[in-house]
Amino acid sequence: MTEKALIAAIRKRARGRGSSVLRLGIGDDCAVVRPAADEEIVVTTDFSLEGVHFRREWHSPESVGHKCLARGLSDVAAMGARPVAAFLSMALPKELVEGRRGKAWVERFLDGLLALADRYGAPLAGGDTARSLGPACFDIVVLGTVKRGQAWLRSGAEAGDAIYVTGALGGAAAELLMLERAPRQFAGLKKAALGHPHFFPEPRLAMAAKLAKAGLVGAAIDISDGLSTDLGHICDESGLTAEVDAAAIPVHQLTMEAQRAGLAGTAIDLALHGGDDYELLFTARPGAKVPRRVAGVTVTRIGRMVTRRKGRPQMMLRDQDGRLTTLEPRGWEHFK
Repeated sequence: MTEKALIAAIRKRARGRGSSVLRLGIGDDCAVVRPAADEEIVVTTDFSLEGVHFRREWHSPESVGHKCLARGLSDVAAMGARPVAAFLSMALPKELVEGRRGKAWVERFLDGLLALADRYGAPLAGGDTARSLGPACFDIVVLGTVKRGQAWLRSGAEAGDAIYVTGALGGAAAELLMLERAPRQFAGLKKAALGHPHFFPEPRLAMAAKLAKAGLVGAAIDISDGLSTDLGHICDESGLTAEVDAAAIPVHQLTMEAQRAGLAGTAIDLALHGGDDYELLFTARPGAKVPRRVAGVTVTRIGRMVTRRKGRPQMMLRDQDGRLTTLEPRGWEHFK
């Protein structure tokens, strides 16, 4: 398949998947986006790199495509916004565009990406293609809209705010450990399926829409690098200290399985530092009535934000006896 043919095939598949905000998609030098007068545009970009974020021998193309877009959609959810368009740039080894037996790898990648795009109204509106002489590389850009002045910011927390997290944590990290031990066990995962948070994470867009409508959120971030690392970003931007109750952290059932199998030290370590969960971490004012379940997903209060004092750690973990110890950010970091 030539580059021109690949672009034509992508354009054909993306046609008809528009939104009211997207005036012009694939076909010209630029897409044209027209938000409403009372809205602002949010923009996010994320790499998916072979050998770093996925391995061809471990991950199906559909899973790679799904997760590539899910990473961007999760960022949009963390701003309290809704997605309106996605842009995909790909650097591909030649063999990934060749369909010698059945679909080419890149076609199956697009199956996974476009299925998720359809579910959340994020049409593929453009991008770029290039041949890679090394590993595959994908860059996803997602545009979203949010009411003017109402985007959730990491700097929006105040002393006294409660800290909440959606869903359960550590499942993606636990599943990755299982994958490393037995890759063939997961070879058949080609469609989004519940119970596989590493392969098919679910961006919390429906939940974000309901929370935004209720006006409950102070600061927010999505948990991509691990609770301990991402909570640190809120502390940095808000100038506060976080106190987290270890017993309150919702632990994914896969973390318990990984612990029993001897794949991880403790389930709570995976929940705190594992990353790749793509759940929402947010704060709310002390008197806010945050539901325990929103859009079918559990919401758990795990701590509070307090005034930062000189010499005090940025984050602290309270054990079952009420003792506070320093919570170090030990999540994902590319340049460790």
